[in-house]
Amino acid sequence: MSAELAWLLLAGIGAGLTGSVAGLASLVSYPSLLAAGLPPVVANVTNTVAMFGVTGGTIAGSRRELRGQGRRIAWLGLASFLGGAVGAALLLTTPAEAFEAIVPWLVGSGAVLLLLRDRIRTWAAARAAGRARRRVPPALPPDGAGRRTLARGFGWGVIVFVLGIYGGYFGAGVGIIALAVLVLERTEALAITNAVKNVATGVANGTAAIAYVFFAPVDWPAAIALGLGAVIGGFLGPGIVRLAPERPLRWLVGLAGLGLAVHLATT
Repeated sequence: MSAELAWLLLAGIGAGLTGSVAGLASLVSYPSLLAAGLPPVVANVTNTVAMFGVTGGTIAGSRRELRGQGRRIAWLGLASFLGGAVGAALLLTTPAEAFEAIVPWLVGSGAVLLLLRDRIRTWAAARAAGRARRRVPPALPPDGAGRRTLARGFGWGVIVFVLGIYGGYFGAGVGIIALAVLVLERTEALAITNAVKNVATGVANGTAAIAYVFFAPVDWPAAIALGLGAVIGGFLGPGIVRLAPERPLRWLVGLAGLGLAVHLATT
C-alpha cells in the first residue's frame, strides 16, 4: 500500500470517529484528500462516494425511530433526491475554478457549524420542547386545515430540496443545518427528527454519489481506502466516545477546518 493510501485509510478512520463524536466526517476526509494531492473537484466527488457507506450505516441504525414515518420520508426523500441531483449537476457542469473559489467558504462554514453544534442542538431541543408545551387551537375549518397542512408539507419539501442541492454539491455541515430546520416542522422526539434528517440528507448524498460514479472523475483507490477507514472508524467510534472527551476533539477539528479555509483562501 502506498503512503497516500495508508494516509487515506487513517484519515477515513478519523472521519468515521469524527462522524460518531462530532457529526461532520467530511471536515476530516475532504481535507485529507486535498493533502493527498487530489484536485478540489476530484477530492469532493471522491469524498462523496467514500462517505456514502457511513450514511447507510446511520440510517440502518435508526430503524426504530423511522417506524411510522413512511409518507413523510417519501415526500422529503423525493425533495432531497431532486435537490441532490441538481447539486451534482451543478458540480459537474460548472467550471472547476468556480468550485475552487467557493471551497474555502464551504469548509469554513462547516467548521463554524461544528464549533456551534452544541448550541444548535440545545436550541433545537428547546424549540421542540416549547412546541410540545404549546397548545394552539385550530384556526381553520377541517377543509382549510387540510389545505394548510398540504401547503406546509410543500414548503418543507422546498426547504429540503434546497438542502439537497447543497448536499449534492458539497455537503459538509448539511446534517446540522437540516436538523436545525426540521425540528421546526413538527413536535416530536429529537431522535425521530434526527433519524428523518439522516434519511433526507442521505438520499441527497447517495444521489450525488451515483451520479459521480458514472460521470465524475472519482479516484477509486482513494475512495476505497477512505471508505474502508470510515467503516472502521464508524464501528469504533461509539466505544471510544465512552472513554475519550468529545469536546476537545470536536474543537480541534473545527479549528483545523477554519485554518484550512484560511489557507485555501489565501493560496
